[in-house]
Amino acid sequence: MQSIKELTQAIETLETRNAFQDDVIEQLNHELSIHQGQIAELKQQIALLATRIKESTPNEQQSKEEVEPPPPHY
Repeated sequence: MQSIKELTQAIETLETRNAFQDDVIEQLNHELSIHQGQIAELKQQIALLATRIKESTPNEQQSKEEVEPPPPHY
């Protein structure tokens, strides 16, 4: 009779742990989806910044006359 009670208690403990783990997995999944969205947004911002830097940097094709020379005090 004692072993049936022990088995029942062990099963209830396992079910409790399983329910807790399911909840934690769901929370982690939610956080992961948030972080993936943030990473995608940051990648877009980096690409935009890279494009702006490329556009603001003088091209090698431009002649040296088009590039403004440094001030005389250099």
